[in-house]
Amino acid sequence: MEGANGELGFYVVSDGSDRPYRVRVRPPCFAIMAALPELIAGDLVADIVPTFGSVNMIGGELDR
Repeated sequence: MEGANGELGFYVVSDGSDRPYRVRVRPPCFAIMAALPELIAGDLVADIVPTFGSVNMIGGELDR
């Protein structure tokens, strides 16, 4: 499903009952944070803040 900041993914597994067996959510910022080491390689520590701002990273989604 398309979210405001990219692709929002849901993984739902059912065993046939009225409740799901397993549910996982993949936030849009997951892919951005996976690429972060390549984005900041060779930069200074002070460059991390502008890099976060340029990729529209949402810190509240990173608790997973």
